[in-house]
Amino acid sequence: MPVKIRLTRRGKKKKPYYNIVIADSRAPRDGRYIERIGSYDPNTNPATIKIDFDRALDWLLKGAQPTDTCRAILSYKGVLMKKHLMLGAQKGALTEEEAELRFSSWLKEKEAKIEAKRKTVLSEKDEETAKRLEAESKVREEREKEIAKRKAEEAAEEKAESVAEGAEPKAEGKKAKPSGAEAENPSEAETPKPADAENPSEAETPKPAEAEKPAKAESTEVKKEESGEQSGEEAAEEKKKEEKAPEKKAGKEEKKKEEKAPETKKEPSTGSKEEAEKSSEEKKPEGKSDEEGGKE
Repeated sequence: MPVKIRLTRRGKKKKPYYNIVIADSRAPRDGRYIERIGSYDPNTNPATIKIDFDRALDWLLKGAQPTDTCRAILSYKGVLMKKHLMLGAQKGALTEEEAELRFSSWLKEKEAKIEAKRKTVLSEKDEETAKRLEAESKVREEREKEIAKRKAEEAAEEKAESVAEGAEPKAEGKKAKPSGAEAENPSEAETPKPADAENPSEAETPKPAEAEKPAKAESTEVKKEESGEQSGEEAAEEKKKEEKAPEKKAGKEEKKKEEKAPETKKEPSTGSKEEAEKSSEEKKPEGKSDEEGGKE
């Protein structure tokens, strides 16, 4: 029954690790095995290998046949080198001391190579990380610059809009309400200054804004005066209406009373008139007779 040194798969999907075992060649890959002598993890760089050196050498001397991968692993760890030197010492080509010296020197060189490879791998990783960080920092700086530019442009636009909004109401206020000096003395705005005496044509021609301001002020004053006169006239008319209202009421009441009064009061009887005339005539001669008796 031939015995083999081979690997059995363990781990999870896409991340395997292997056990180095001594098993029957007829057994399945992950089946029964005689002895486990180490492990192999290819997921790291360099690969991590743990092996029982003495047990692997003993099984090789007994005649166990390693597979290709296991042979490379045993060579990497120096098990095959140790077997070669031991066989030379048995044949008398070397002494055991020389074999040990050669093996120790070879092992030091191998460890130095492994350590150099590990350092190069680590340095490469560090360089890659540094490059990535530099690239990320550059990208971040560019983004920050773009953001700063956008913010500056937005701030400038906001300032321009605020200035424009502030200028519009000021211009409207100036058009609606001229300054006191120009409203009181529009002639002064038209008269040129002594410095402008050399160019009277330029000084005499008023600016369109300044020429419009007094005209607008005059129009506003005229409108105010007209509105004041109209309000005064309306108040006088209302007072007159209030004064006439009681007179009209009194006249209406008198008319109603006259209409209701009986006709007898308006036209007295003829008999009463004749009696009154007679009484007045009788009174008159009596007075005359008295006067004549006094004279006699």
